[in-house]
Amino acid sequence: METLLYSRLDSPIGPLLLGASPAGLVLIEFDRGSPQPSPNVVTRDAQGKKTRIAWEPSKTATRPYEKELTEYFAGRRREFSFPLDLRGTDFQKRCWRALLEIPYGETRNYRDIARRVGTTGYRAVGMANHTNPIPIVVPCHRVIASNGTLCGYGGGLDTKRFLLNLEGAAFREAA
Repeated sequence: METLLYSRLDSPIGPLLLGASPAGLVLIEFDRGSPQPSPNVVTRDAQGKKTRIAWEPSKTATRPYEKELTEYFAGRRREFSFPLDLRGTDFQKRCWRALLEIPYGETRNYRDIARRVGTTGYRAVGMANHTNPIPIVVPCHRVIASNGTLCGYGGGLDTKRFLLNLEGAAFREAA
C-alpha cells in the first residue's frame, strides 16, 4: 500500500482535492463532498503497477501546488512549475503529455491530440482525457470538439467554459 497526501483548495470553480506523492502532484479531483480523494482515482504506482492507496491529510505537502493554482485562478500564472507524478498506462501518459503541450489560451481537438500521439483512435484519446487525474494542470479543458464547440469535461461544461474564458481561449457555444 502507498500513502499519498492530500488537502482541499477553495477555488472559483468550487472546492478541489489535491493529492501529492514525494515525486509530485498526483491528483486534482473536483470535490464532490467526499471526506478524502476517491480510493480508485489512483490505481497504479509510478511504475504502472496496480496499487492500493491510503490518503492522509497534509496542507504542508500540497502548499506549493495550492500556491500556483491560486495564482492561475487569479490570472497571474500561465504555466505551472511544480513536478507531476503522472500515473496511468503508457498510452494515457502519452495523451496527457500531448495536453501539456497545448499553450495557455489555445485549444486543440481530439483529432489533433490523436495525431500528436500517433493514433487515429479519437475515442481512445477521449477516454484518456476522461481519466486524466490532474485536470487544469494537465489541461484537458483545452480540448474542444472539431467544430470549435465545447464538449465533455469531468468538472462539467460550466467549469470548462470558466477555464477557457480565464485563459482567453476561443471557442463557440453549441447551438
